[in-house]
Amino acid sequence: MTNASPSSVRLTGWGRYAPSRVLTNADLERIVDTSDEWIVSRTGIRERRVAAAHETTASMGAVAGLRAIRTAGLEPDDIDLIILATLTPDYWMPSTAALVKEAIGNTRAAAFDVAAACSGFVYAYATASAYIASGMARHVLVIGAELLTRFLDYADRSTCILFGDGAGAVVLSASDEPATPVGIELTTDPQGAYMIWLPAGGSKSPPSAETIARGEHKIRMEGKETYRFATRTLASTSLAAVGKAGWTQDDVDLIIPHQANMRIIEAVAKGLNLSMDRIFVNLDRYGNTSAASVPIALAEAVNGGRVKAGDKLVFVAFGAGFTSGAVAMEWTADPARGPIGDAAVNPDDVVVRKPVDWDSVDPIPPALAEVMRRPLPVDLDLSDVAPGEPARATHAAR
Repeated sequence: MTNASPSSVRLTGWGRYAPSRVLTNADLERIVDTSDEWIVSRTGIRERRVAAAHETTASMGAVAGLRAIRTAGLEPDDIDLIILATLTPDYWMPSTAALVKEAIGNTRAAAFDVAAACSGFVYAYATASAYIASGMARHVLVIGAELLTRFLDYADRSTCILFGDGAGAVVLSASDEPATPVGIELTTDPQGAYMIWLPAGGSKSPPSAETIARGEHKIRMEGKETYRFATRTLASTSLAAVGKAGWTQDDVDLIIPHQANMRIIEAVAKGLNLSMDRIFVNLDRYGNTSAASVPIALAEAVNGGRVKAGDKLVFVAFGAGFTSGAVAMEWTADPARGPIGDAAVNPDDVVVRKPVDWDSVDPIPPALAEVMRRPLPVDLDLSDVAPGEPARATHAAR
């Protein structure tokens, strides 16, 4: 690691990865008592991604991270530090960041995980920025990666409809260019510690036959209390970061919020007195991917033409703890580099080494595995089919 303090910290690379398997609301109707209309009206979610059995938090994070490195025009060994935010690590130890380091071909970086739930990426970003500003690192890879679909109770429609899998990443780099305005705000309110939690698996309640039988290794959430916290805190944390950057909310070109619930996002926009065209939303296609939510959305916004050099951005998240975090920053990178970085990395070429003499059980929950094996229902519309023509099968939208 270097000790020369830079003039500024710049975001130079970004990347994302989403599993190919799509789980629609129609799929969930076959698992739990719910409907597409019920889910969309209450959350805004229409589909989410589900990791295949061979995919893990580390493998998804490695793909997103390597894409961010390529977008930045760097090699893996240019990275001095890897920080990975997740609440679904591959193992309690070693760190998932250590597995990612090996998978991307880095031989020199320090690597560690950050646990701040859905706010984890913002916390990791703040940590990376401090490392660079202090001169302790020149290039830092920051990853948010989650595999939440293996930690859901598929009999609980209040939680199993919300979450999906994926990973996003950025590279922060030291720069000799003049510093641009930046504001970072982090908060924690432990009064909400048990509003979103996993009851068992830690030292307070280690895994046992009893904890498994009681379903204590699945995510539990108090929806109303979480909603109240989120709508209040996302707005206040955003405003605090904007103020630290020396801006007002009217200066902000685009806000990229944690993609948890459309009602929450709309309430935050109203609280900030901003129109929804200044808020980036991809919740409908990915659901809530926790620590991966903000970096996936950020990469999509940039690659999709929503961001240009000089734009003032805010990305903000809230999560279990209760935690929240926001970054206000000016975009300086060339947006055209994103698709180049994505194309440079084939996910099949990125491999996480498995432990020797250890075979894991099938990681996909039985209820989810069953619906993923079943073919989708086929509806035949014969109203406009002429004699002798083959009927056209129509499937639920994906």
